[in-house]
Amino acid sequence: MPTCIIAIIEVFLQCKTTSIMETSHSQDAIIGRIRHIMQLQHLSQSQLAKTIGIDASNVSKYLSGRLPVSEALLNRIVVNLNISKDWLRDGKGLPFDKVSRAMSVSSGEVAVSCINEGIPVYDIDVAAGCTEMTRAFTEENVIGRLNFPNLNPEWIVVRAKGDSMMPKINNGGYVAFLPQSDLQNILWGQIYVVVMENRRVVKYVRRHQEDPSKVVLRSENRNYDDMDVAINDICALYVVERIINIQDCV
Repeated sequence: MPTCIIAIIEVFLQCKTTSIMETSHSQDAIIGRIRHIMQLQHLSQSQLAKTIGIDASNVSKYLSGRLPVSEALLNRIVVNLNISKDWLRDGKGLPFDKVSRAMSVSSGEVAVSCINEGIPVYDIDVAAGCTEMTRAFTEENVIGRLNFPNLNPEWIVVRAKGDSMMPKINNGGYVAFLPQSDLQNILWGQIYVVVMENRRVVKYVRRHQEDPSKVVLRSENRNYDDMDVAINDICALYVVERIINIQDCV
C-alpha cells in the first residue's frame, strides 16, 4: 500500500479516536453535572424522572452512560429544574443563572405598621373564587401595612400558608405582587399567585411539555407533586415580586 494512503488512514483513525474521546469526556462531564444538580436539589432518580417527564429506567441508563445524553434531555432538565444550559452542557458559568424574579426581603429590612404607611397586606382568605378575589383588594380587607426598601407603592401583599414553597417561602410568610393578571404572557419558571375557582396557591409556573393548553404548577418543596392545570381553569396569575419571610407581622 502506498505510503501516502497509509498516512491518510492513520490521520483519519487518529481524528476519529480523538472525536470519540472528546464525546466520551463531554458525556461524562454532563452526567457529573446532572448528578451534582440531583444532589443539590435532593432528587432521587425516580424524582428526577418524574420532574422532567421521562421513564425512571431511562434516567438510570443516562447516568450510567448506557444511553447518550441527548439535546432533548438537556432541554427537559433546563426547563424543569430552571438551570443554565450553558453550565449543564459546557460547564460554563453557574448552574442557576436563571434566577427567580422574586427577591427576598430580610426581616431586618421590614417595618410593620397598623396605620396608613407602606403597602397594604390583604386578608384574601375571606374570599373564595375569582370574583371575590378581585373584590378582596379593598381597604376594608387591609389587615396591616409593610415598609421595606425599594417597594413599589402599587404592590399588594398576601400571606402564604403551608410548607409547599419552603424554604423559598416560609409558612406564614408574605408575597408582594402587582394586582395585574396576564394569562397571555406567562413568565415561565417564575413564582406566581395562581387564582382558580376554588383555591389560590403560590407556585412556580412551568410550561407543560405535552399539552400547550395546560401549565405545570411546581412547589419548592420536593415532597409535593406537580399539578397539571388547564389554563382555562385559571382565573388570574400574579407574578410575585418580593418574598417577605417574617411571621406574625400584622
